[in-house]
Amino acid sequence: MIDVKNKNIIVTGASGGIGNSIIKILSKSGANIIASGTKLEKLEELKKKNANIKIFKFDISEHEKIEEFVEKATEELGGNLDCIVNNAGINQDNLAIRMGLKEWQKVIDINLTSTFMMSKSAIKKMLKNKSGKIVNITSVVGHTGNLGQANYTASKAGIVAMSKSLAIEYAKKNININCISPGFIKTAMTDKIDEKFKDAIVSKIPSARLGEPDDIANAVLFLCSNQSNYINGETLHVNGGMYMA
Repeated sequence: MIDVKNKNIIVTGASGGIGNSIIKILSKSGANIIASGTKLEKLEELKKKNANIKIFKFDISEHEKIEEFVEKATEELGGNLDCIVNNAGINQDNLAIRMGLKEWQKVIDINLTSTFMMSKSAIKKMLKNKSGKIVNITSVVGHTGNLGQANYTASKAGIVAMSKSLAIEYAKKNININCISPGFIKTAMTDKIDEKFKDAIVSKIPSARLGEPDDIANAVLFLCSNQSNYINGETLHVNGGMYMA
């Protein structure tokens, strides 16, 4: 049975649809969780529904405060960090010729740079324990490209390459660093997609449906568990067959 009982885990982007499911499944499996995000009200609602979680309001775009956040979160978990799930991210879509530098930079800064800084701070903690797991959430479009998302796709592809490099650097220290690449998942973000465009997307998915947030959360559970101990530097694609690596 896959479980993460008593493992200490930090999850960013916990207040979103996928984040909610990650928290729910990790909590049911017995993990001790720090759930972080920018929307305190949603975090408080999440805490009421799930055992073994503590909430932190934190904006990962504040790069200079990331190490302090990881330090405080680890202290709240009893001084030991087993796993971090870098789930937080944003998109600001536009055609390339209309995309301003600020739109490009903000997405890169939050999705890629913040994930690197969070991973770096977590690794420092994990080195002391001589073990740990990092799970970075990417996207199918980071592998395929997508119309109007040059910034977003670049950030997500960057996470994959960065994770491989970190995995090589710290594998001998018993730290596993992997990615999960979701396809199109039923969330508030996909709810905004025009129905005709959504139908066009589904027509390209062999499973003929959008994914559920729990599909991603179950993959997170596996990569946080001891059952994935010999998996490192990999990307687990969860997309209903839309993209087969």
